[in-house]
Amino acid sequence: MEKLVKERLSLARGIRTVLLALVLCAQACFGFSVAGQQESTCEANGSIYYVGEWYFLDSDHCTQCECTAEGSVCARTECTSLPAACIHVSHYPTDCCPRCEKIGCEYRGVVYELGQNFQPSECEQCTCDSDGIARCLVADCAPPPCVNPVYQPGKCCPECKEGPNCYVDASRNQVIPAGEPIWVDSCTKCRCHDGQDAGYWEGNRLATCSRLRNCKPEQPPTQQN
Repeated sequence: MEKLVKERLSLARGIRTVLLALVLCAQACFGFSVAGQQESTCEANGSIYYVGEWYFLDSDHCTQCECTAEGSVCARTECTSLPAACIHVSHYPTDCCPRCEKIGCEYRGVVYELGQNFQPSECEQCTCDSDGIARCLVADCAPPPCVNPVYQPGKCCPECKEGPNCYVDASRNQVIPAGEPIWVDSCTKCRCHDGQDAGYWEGNRLATCSRLRNCKPEQPPTQQN
């Protein structure tokens, strides 16, 4: 009987030893306490994360963290630059970086699609290139053969509604039509270039005048031709 009691006591001691060894191994090897809870955790975003888990910060969706035994290790994601041709950007609350929703060209406050041809004014022909830059050709208007050109709606270059003309002199107070000589007073006869003279309208806007000798303006001219 005494022998049986000793054997049972020895068996109980062995079972306790095995159980203690298992508990110690679970704590050392797996990081769990007797209650089954992990000892190394990280707290963020109002939540508990276990070692090895990744998460983004609610306060900054560009910062990603990993829970380690030493605590949270975080790094911030750098957003790549948007295309130069991006004309519509969206930034969703759950996204770290903004998204380019539409690519095109912006020219004088107006948005155009890639490849689109447009005419912002009567003198311009433009194309929205694939790099998001609007490239334009501007009409090269010849100098109008008059000193009072008029811009007509829908037309690029100015027109001389009154025909070719010029100023009598540098005072620019009097305008005469081009072609035949004109008596501007009783002693002075002037002529505008008719616009056929090469280079004349590039800068010269004055008539060529001749004055009668010994003539006073108040006297009528003795010769009209």
